Amino acid sequence: MYLLGFDIGSSSVKASLVDALTRKTVASSFSPKTEMKITARKPGWAEQDPEMWWENLKAANKDVLNKSGICAKDIVAIGISYQMHGLVLVDDKHDVIRPAIIWCDSRAVDNGETARRKLGDTFCLNHLLNFPGNFTAAKLLWVKENEPEAYERALYAVLPGDYIAMRLTGRISTTVSGLSEGTFWDFKRQRLSTELLDCLGIDKKIIPPVYPTFCNVATLDPAAAKKLGLSEETKVCYRAGDQPNNAMSLGVLNPGEAATTAGTSGVVYGVLDRPAYDRDSRVNTFAHVNYTEDNTRIGALLCINGTGSLNSWIRNQILLKKMSYEKMNEEASKSPVGANGLSVVPFGNGVERMLCNKETGGSINNINFNIHSIRDVIRASQEGIAFSFCYGMDIMKSMGMDVSLIRACNSNMFLSALFRQTLANVSGATIELFDTDSAAGAAKGAGFGAGIYASLNEAFDGLTKITSIEPETNLKDEYEDAYNRWKEKF
Repeated sequence: MYLLGFDIGSSSVKASLVDALTRKTVASSFSPKTEMKITARKPGWAEQDPEMWWENLKAANKDVLNKSGICAKDIVAIGISYQMHGLVLVDDKHDVIRPAIIWCDSRAVDNGETARRKLGDTFCLNHLLNFPGNFTAAKLLWVKENEPEAYERALYAVLPGDYIAMRLTGRISTTVSGLSEGTFWDFKRQRLSTELLDCLGIDKKIIPPVYPTFCNVATLDPAAAKKLGLSEETKVCYRAGDQPNNAMSLGVLNPGEAATTAGTSGVVYGVLDRPAYDRDSRVNTFAHVNYTEDNTRIGALLCINGTGSLNSWIRNQILLKKMSYEKMNEEASKSPVGANGLSVVPFGNGVERMLCNKETGGSINNINFNIHSIRDVIRASQEGIAFSFCYGMDIMKSMGMDVSLIRACNSNMFLSALFRQTLANVSGATIELFDTDSAAGAAKGAGFGAGIYASLNEAFDGLTKITSIEPETNLKDEYEDAYNRWKEKF
């Protein structure tokens, strides 16, 4: 008996197959092998064709089936992890009306600010736990005001994971967790926020039916099952945004626990046992995967847009792809703490929530052509990414969340010993790396949704810890000095 998980990112789609009994991943794959295209028709825009997600899902799934050699009938449940805050509009034939407006698109900031002024800060924070900002609701308002024909054609407005669930099952639905990440959910009244919709002038009919995060939504649509080479009896039993899902994948389910990622964007995600908010909405709070009215579990999400995207930009644009990431890490380690005074600010991938939705842009500062080398640039970039994490974690401390233990998957920026040691040294937190991934986590989530596991703790029992990184207290002053110099640049 096997479980299948899909992780729909903005760079690639990953698939992992998990043995339900041993909870071990037996095969995994991703597609495409190069990053998926993000279209920016105007500055600050970021769009993707949802059909591209589906095509790459099929490719990754095919590779997993070929690698594993298992019988498709033995796959009993599917789970979905997906890039958060996106907007997909579908018509009554389930066709996509326009390209998806994805998470890093910043066009709707002004729309969110308009809604904030109309609703008032007190209502937004007490009911939505966030300002509408640049989330899905604000993006939907942008479409309504700027592309009224597309808005009028729309049967439903859905998130990327809802779209994939639709392609798998033929049914359109969403979740409370999904609605909360779009700022559609009223935590105080435990329902869809009709006040927000009325403020935006949006008919509530555009919001699809709401299902629990863990449940048997439906079995595979026959046409989808045929295209994927799977059984029509396979159930779709779980979906959640990539950051709540990543936290779950690392066993972060209870108050005081935190998870982090450093892929295209960077995230610190901690769990609270009560609704909470940052008064400036720089750190955002949403319903965690195990949130219910009786079991309040809130995920506090710190997001930095420009993390791995800065690292890949250095490799692609400055190094012209002539150096591997492994070689970059090796060269960076030859530069001293503080990169000989060089400082890099990574905020070059759109507006930053933790900077109150300002777009400061990225920058390389204090460069001296006589003393600085490419190894200093690489080190300063990785330090700048770690410093941006710490800047946001300082905000989380002001909310009452002191992060002393960070769990992460052994992937992306955490493959760099320099990056993870810098983060540990500046934050003062211990970092634990685990051998898991978000697609495998989604698969186990589906196992719980299908009733195979009695609890989420059972589903994630036996996670393999690879290593722990402790702060180097003897270097505390050097890193603090470098961090303080970095903060002066924006």
